Amino acid sequence: VQLQAFGGGLVQAGGSLRLSCAASRTIHSSVVMGWYRQGPGKQREFVASIRSGRDPNYANSVQGRFTVSRDNAKNTLYLQMNSLKPEDTGVYYCKVNYWFGHYWGQGTKVTVSS
Repeated sequence: VQLQAFGGGLVQAGGSLRLSCAASRTIHSSVVMGWYRQGPGKQREFVASIRSGRDPNYANSVQGRFTVSRDNAKNTLYLQMNSLKPEDTGVYYCKVNYWFGHYWGQGTKVTVSS
């Protein structure tokens, strides 16, 4: 499966962005899809994930500010980011986890200015 993330950009602190990740084919709702990010000089870290039948998971640093969702009919994963902070700056990647392996999208850059 191919994943294409988009929606990143430059935003001021306190602002909002909505990221999208489009999959090239149908992904069953039971398959975990998630967002990760890599800030400047940092390792890639978990942001949020979602699958049917379970509550979404969030990193502590984004809990209450970010919302992950998916539209299975459109094969698209979303990340609504509100109250953005400069420390949210980074390249955001989407990921699909199958039992046999995983796939990464190419990433979309988010820059939050102070």
